[in-house]
Amino acid sequence: MGLEDRRGATDDVYQPAEDSYLLADAAVERLSETATDADAKPLVLEVGTGSGYVANRIDEETDANVVAADLNPHAVRQARDEGLEAVRADLVAPFADDALDAVVFNPPYLPTDPDNEWDDWMERALSGGEDGRAVIDPFLADVGRVLAPDGVVYLLVSSLTGVDAVVEEAGEYGFSAVALADESFPFETLTVLALYPARIP
Repeated sequence: MGLEDRRGATDDVYQPAEDSYLLADAAVERLSETATDADAKPLVLEVGTGSGYVANRIDEETDANVVAADLNPHAVRQARDEGLEAVRADLVAPFADDALDAVVFNPPYLPTDPDNEWDDWMERALSGGEDGRAVIDPFLADVGRVLAPDGVVYLLVSSLTGVDAVVEEAGEYGFSAVALADESFPFETLTVLALYPARIP
């Protein structure tokens, strides 16, 4: 799918598409399976929430406490309009160490020629730079810091970005990866990865 095909209903905020649905389904299913007693509701962060669709699904269909975050102020406003607790944030930078039970992320992953990128919020929502990993790389470098000891990351990756390359990089940051779901389209396959930090005995 081209960049123009992924534009949503507004000019400033990424709206739900196939990647959103796949990630939401996988995250909701896993978070429902791992639910604990009502006194220990997991704290879940969705990074790059866009319209808030994934965070809203998790909020409505699981017992988790959900926070939505996005660098785009228009996305934060839309997520708040959906009734979500939403904050403006650059990836996981403002969040405390060991604070989150799960982090969910549908990153900008489309490989993009820098000469063709838009200097606007939709370009930021879609473009993963030349290799598709310009946002995934710094995310993987820092997300382990904010995870609770038994935390998990649910990350959507496209075959255009290279799932094996992302898994290898995640491993360099101490994560083991499990593919939870995938869906094929004419020009790409989308995969939801669960990333588990290494446990130190």
